[in-house]
Amino acid sequence: MEPNARWLPPSAVTPAPVATAGEPVETGLVAPPAGAPFGEPRRPLLKRIGGGLAVVGATIAKFLAQAKALIFLLPKLKLLTFAVSAAVSVAAYALLWGWSFAVGFVVLLFVHEMGHVIALRREGIKATAPLFIPFLGAVIKADLWSGDALREARVGLAGPILGTLGAALCVPLYLVTGSQVFLALAYVGFLLNLFNLLPVVPLDGGRAMAAMSPWMWFLGFGVLVALVLLVPSPVLLIIVLLAGFETYRRWKLRKSGSLQQAAYYRVAPRHRLAVACVYIGLIVLLALGMHEAHILSSGGHSFTSI
Repeated sequence: MEPNARWLPPSAVTPAPVATAGEPVETGLVAPPAGAPFGEPRRPLLKRIGGGLAVVGATIAKFLAQAKALIFLLPKLKLLTFAVSAAVSVAAYALLWGWSFAVGFVVLLFVHEMGHVIALRREGIKATAPLFIPFLGAVIKADLWSGDALREARVGLAGPILGTLGAALCVPLYLVTGSQVFLALAYVGFLLNLFNLLPVVPLDGGRAMAAMSPWMWFLGFGVLVALVLLVPSPVLLIIVLLAGFETYRRWKLRKSGSLQQAAYYRVAPRHRLAVACVYIGLIVLLALGMHEAHILSSGGHSFTSI
């Protein structure tokens, strides 16, 4: 030990002596030369770059693992969206008609929309799960423009076809249970699908008219406007606005003279006849269904109070 070095107990609080580079300090130690690194010697540059790249790689791998987990979660998120929208619609309809009717009504909407989904998948077109919108029904998202007007008509009519079957099944349920709720659901189900056959886009009847006679869109739009004047309703007004915009947009495109539009609306006469038969047949069946459900009701009362 140097003669001038002093021992201090561990508990002593004494500031460290300050020394210039290369000069002896009071502890007997020699300060390192100027520019010398303190602590452990630095690693070579390549090793430091490699370590940084390893950290970046680990971060990217973690991010990809989380993204992969999110991709697997997407179907569950879609299912959650479907379930939440259905629950919200049931709650909204229950405020007016009670829980039993509300649940049955949403089920009928689901059956109708699944007719579209099944038809879309048969056509090789991806479709989302139905999204329910209170008092406006339900919607699905799909790209119909990859085919032609005949494909659009088939997909459009598939909803009322399956929806008619769903409403018809409510009649035997009424006969077995005697519950007026099932009879009310049958009547409203027939009415709902009949309304959707109005020949105006974006309703199902308008999609059928794309393969039959697109000029019928204007007749269907006139019927919608008359309904709003006769039965003022915010829901009908929204449908009129949507129909007016869509009719104008599609008619303008159709009259643009493009080869793509001409090919889209080119339908063979036999196919046009087949679409017309299904369309008219559905209207007849739905009208008869409403008539029979009304006769079966006690005293012919309206179902809106159920």
